[in-house]
Amino acid sequence: MSALLHRLGAWLHGQMPTHAQLEANRFTAPFTRRPELFRFTRRSVPRGVAVGMFIGIFALIPGVQIVGAALMCVPFRGNIPLAAAVTFISNPVTTLLIILPVAVAIGNSFGYHADIATVEAMVREGAGLAEWRGWLLSDTAPAVLIGLFIQSIVAAFVSYFLAMWFWRYWIGRKHHARRHRSLFRHAESEEGHSSVKPGDTEGIA
Repeated sequence: MSALLHRLGAWLHGQMPTHAQLEANRFTAPFTRRPELFRFTRRSVPRGVAVGMFIGIFALIPGVQIVGAALMCVPFRGNIPLAAAVTFISNPVTTLLIILPVAVAIGNSFGYHADIATVEAMVREGAGLAEWRGWLLSDTAPAVLIGLFIQSIVAAFVSYFLAMWFWRYWIGRKHHARRHRSLFRHAESEEGHSSVKPGDTEGIA
């Protein structure tokens, strides 16, 4: 379990945009002046993960996710770099194999009969804002949007509580390791004192 969590943490760290990268983006630059949105705390971490999961699933448009995550982190006081990293949960592989099929299944359960072939092609080809605006007027859009919204809400709630548990587990491990090191140093110190015989102190003096 610890190895899996370590790999997950390493992956998230590798996906996080740096402060300089966010500052270079004209849309996210204003948020870089708010240090509270970049701190890793027991509140900001779960909120950032939940925001990133919601935006990552609901907003499939390239270039919009990081900006959307940054905007949504402001009222929710989530960690922006972490939220931006989590949006990468949606990529061409996960979107085509998991997110879109689940979204269509949810949307069609409301009486729609959506065909996702067009959406899949747009995801594969990296369609821009103009293509997505045109797609919003199609008959397939309501089913997919409803499915994506419900899916993203559920994923955000689940990821929030998982991130909260992970944070407590991670902090608990750090405290345990710190106590272990402290006890080890104390035991070494006691052992060193006990190894000095009373007669040895006279020679030292």
